[in-house]
Amino acid sequence: MQSSETTSAQLTNSVGIVTPQTLVFDEPLTLECQRVLPSFELVIETYGTLNADKTNAILICHALSGSHHAAGFHSIDDAKPGWWDAMIGPNKAIDTNEFYVVCLNNIGSCHGSTGPTTINPETGKIYGADFPLITIKDWVKTQVMLSDRLGIDKWHAIIGGSMGGMQALQWSVDYPDRLARAVIIASTPKLSAQNIAFNEVARQSILSDPDFHDGWYLEHGTYPRRGLILARMVGHITYITEDAMKAKFGRDLKSGKFMYGYDVEFQVESYLRYQGERFSQNFDANTYLLMTKALDYFDPTRGYVPDALPDEQALKETLARTQCQFLVVSFTTDWRFSPERSVELVDALIANQKSVSFVNIDAPHGHDSFLFDIPRYVNAVKGFLMAPAIQTAVRADGISPTTISKLARQ
Repeated sequence: MQSSETTSAQLTNSVGIVTPQTLVFDEPLTLECQRVLPSFELVIETYGTLNADKTNAILICHALSGSHHAAGFHSIDDAKPGWWDAMIGPNKAIDTNEFYVVCLNNIGSCHGSTGPTTINPETGKIYGADFPLITIKDWVKTQVMLSDRLGIDKWHAIIGGSMGGMQALQWSVDYPDRLARAVIIASTPKLSAQNIAFNEVARQSILSDPDFHDGWYLEHGTYPRRGLILARMVGHITYITEDAMKAKFGRDLKSGKFMYGYDVEFQVESYLRYQGERFSQNFDANTYLLMTKALDYFDPTRGYVPDALPDEQALKETLARTQCQFLVVSFTTDWRFSPERSVELVDALIANQKSVSFVNIDAPHGHDSFLFDIPRYVNAVKGFLMAPAIQTAVRADGISPTTISKLARQ
């Protein structure tokens, strides 16, 4: 645990001690799968102050293993701040001196909002395996209901990394008049076959664990520990780069010599097992299954264009609906959602004469780069949020969208 001196120093540069809120929504929620939640709860945290006309609000959407706790500390004894504390706070990229920041925990999660580990009001028992499959579009629908509850008609910005970026993109399509800016970081218009394959390997590791019990493991007083460990190990490998692994671990042996067995020998093995074990103790298996399927299902064009339309054309036609300004951020070493996937999005926006800024950040951390305090990245986000509103992405000198797109790739 951190010393109180270290914690005090961090508190000085953060939003401080924060308290989550639980909001109850009594109205039924019809999901894309046509299942209905009779009611649901959302856990949120807020930072900063909402101005009188409610025009300075920013919504933060979390990634797969994230939660509502994006910044600050829950108590003076906390050893670790919120997952995006490097970005959110006074004078930071998402400046709480200027903005009222809201981060919620999505339904289906295991961090307090209605999900597999919460009580089904119709049965009085934990939802467990009976919790319905959900989609990014479902999450956005609940976020709109949250917006109405907070009295926020239009967000200054909606921001997310990875799966959070997908939510920001879905917002811009489904509710184009309710956000002024979208910040889409280390994300993609839809998952590739390779990414779906990674998710399936992770899911099968959980589903095949004898302790899974068809999703009713809590009723059996257990959980699929081995499956969750394997799922996290697979996922973690895709979040970081080969060079990062080489720099951190190389081929270093834990004991300094070969043991000629199948227990941990290399430092990288020890690291992956540690990460998997820690994750298995803090994350629900049914939630992992639900969220990876939500990733697989994500396609913002669904319902807006014919199914047979080629991907490039479908994205272009769908994004014609959008009205907000966009900042798209990618990272050079992210091979899970590579810069090329961000460029697909940029191309489609420029083809529609939309206002879009794009930056490809040189960073060594792979997909996880969006969580790091990288000066060029931080400054790009801060500059975008603070800049005056603009109307078009096409420069006054008449440079063509094609040329802008080529420049964006560089």
